[in-house]
Amino acid sequence: MTTTTLAVLVPLLPFLGAAAGLLLGRTAPGFVRPLAVLPSLAALALAAVVAVRQGGDAAVDAATELTPTGSVPVELALHIDGFAALVAVLVAFVATCVQIYSTGYLRDDPRYPSYAALVSLFTSAMLLVVYSGDLIVLLVGWEVMGICSYFLVGHYWETPEARAASGKAFLVTKLGDVPFLIGLFALATDAGSFRITKVLDTVAHGGLHHPTLIALLLLAGVAGKSAQFPLHTWLPDAMAGPTPVSALIHAATMVAAGVYFVARLLPVFEASSAAMVVLAVMAAVTMAGSGLAALAQDDIKRVLAYSTIGQLGYMTGALAVGDRDAAVFHLLSHGAFKALLFLAAGVVIHATGTNSLAAMSRMGGVRARVPDAFWTMTVALLALAAIPPFSGFFSKESVLGAAEHAATGDTAHIPGAAGWIVLVAGLLAALLTAGYATRLWLLAFHGKGVEAPDHGRQPVTMNAVLWVLAVPSLALGGLAYRVLPDWFDGRDLTPTLTTSVLGTGVALVGVVVTYGAWRQTTAFAAGAPLGAVAAHPEGDAGLVEAEAIASHTPAYGDVASAPDPADPGRLLLGPLHRHAANGFHLDAVYGALFVRPVLAAADLVRFLDREVVDTYVRGAGTLPRLLGAAVRRAQTGNLQTYVSALLAGTVVLTVAVLLVATGA
Repeated sequence: MTTTTLAVLVPLLPFLGAAAGLLLGRTAPGFVRPLAVLPSLAALALAAVVAVRQGGDAAVDAATELTPTGSVPVELALHIDGFAALVAVLVAFVATCVQIYSTGYLRDDPRYPSYAALVSLFTSAMLLVVYSGDLIVLLVGWEVMGICSYFLVGHYWETPEARAASGKAFLVTKLGDVPFLIGLFALATDAGSFRITKVLDTVAHGGLHHPTLIALLLLAGVAGKSAQFPLHTWLPDAMAGPTPVSALIHAATMVAAGVYFVARLLPVFEASSAAMVVLAVMAAVTMAGSGLAALAQDDIKRVLAYSTIGQLGYMTGALAVGDRDAAVFHLLSHGAFKALLFLAAGVVIHATGTNSLAAMSRMGGVRARVPDAFWTMTVALLALAAIPPFSGFFSKESVLGAAEHAATGDTAHIPGAAGWIVLVAGLLAALLTAGYATRLWLLAFHGKGVEAPDHGRQPVTMNAVLWVLAVPSLALGGLAYRVLPDWFDGRDLTPTLTTSVLGTGVALVGVVVTYGAWRQTTAFAAGAPLGAVAAHPEGDAGLVEAEAIASHTPAYGDVASAPDPADPGRLLLGPLHRHAANGFHLDAVYGALFVRPVLAAADLVRFLDREVVDTYVRGAGTLPRLLGAAVRRAQTGNLQTYVSALLAGTVVLTVAVLLVATGA
């Protein structure tokens, strides 16, 4: 087969698997698991073949016009360069791991067939985004992912948290998608085509007439899809869905789509210095704010959610300084260790049968039951904290190195201010990332929490997937920074001395300070019973809910809402803790600025509809009814009455005629 044919099959196979899974889920349940795993596995094999054939050489381009539009044509096009080839391998790899893992994690879930089909469709949509060479076709995959995330986040629709989270995810991302769509049409109008290659050629020749407007409109959609400030608030709440879904969304689909889109069309954004500065500020606020929020969360999945937001901030920061090689390098590295983090957290949740949103600090005794999760999660946390020689160190240092070059003016067409913003925020984020990663590890595996119920050993498929993902989390970075330049734009990804020392230094400071705070708070709380602090004035940061997995057991009983006195995050953040735990009240701000006015407008419309419009409608029906009643009274059936009325009418007409004639 040609490379083009193989590339077409990569997104097509998961799509066919999703369709077959939905059709056979009830009639032939024995085929559900093979239909979930095998198409993703086959797509992974084909994506790897496509990547080997592409080999970082000239991009593979193919296109056919779907239908004449009369203006800007829409084409079914492929554009596979080194970026697309490797990102597709990541997507298929993580999706396959998630599908295999889910066969054990959701083995007793009655809605597993629809779940597996939606995961396959999700995978197909992301692969379509990665390989697409036409912006409208890319938009189709972009929007299909939004629909899939709505259904998957709301998988446990019996719980109000899941229903609210799915609706919030859909609405917040759509808030960004509206200007994103306008930006796509404006871009195509200036370029005269939706083809990515023609758009980039137009930019290279200075053909964009409104670069700043187009870039800012597109950034709105990127902020929503990739959970960047200020449209990031949906991602922490999306943890109400099954944990494997979180792994898929955070590691290889959905949130990665926005970063990949900017990397794909980076020259469009570089055409506007203002847009690059806006992108840098957005990345900086995202990195710093998410790090503080993660340090205050008590739910293991919400910590990882804010972690994803911050790591995506690193990627957008690299793009803001014009280095898409570093951005995609961190995208690949992050995809491996973030999938591992979520799936390891899922093993802990599966082992205890709970998903209390305040349970991380009460996971004492869990480490001995989940040794595979403990060791693999330790590897992933070291990669997240960018401790050498783990993969996160090399990819994060490539971002900081790119920011340093831009700050010192070594990067053409990039404002120096953007470089300094990203560099300072990146170093602060490195400190915070190491801090909350250490805190998570200490509280989850070394705390003295409540002994959760033991639900037995985990399925071998779950633990096996963890060790598979641990390999790239440990070894990917050291190999990739030497190989990836040949696949990308040729930029040097070797860690620089200055940022390596600074980045590693602040990370180690974060580890040491957090450990010291934990020791201090542990010693302070040694004589206090856990329930004694249940009325802590700061309250509990998280909501308490039960995730309907396996046995559907409740959270850790009546202590689930009690804050842990041995939480180092409270000591480190001090009075800022309460605000950070609530995401700096951004949801409350949105509620005051948008939600309440919309609800008030809806109440007004309902009042006008009920009291004004309905009044006219009722009046329109009342008048004919009254006229009918009057006419009905005249229809007595008495012949004498009819003759008398006829004679009276004749007399009246005669008099009227005479009066008119006399007047004439």
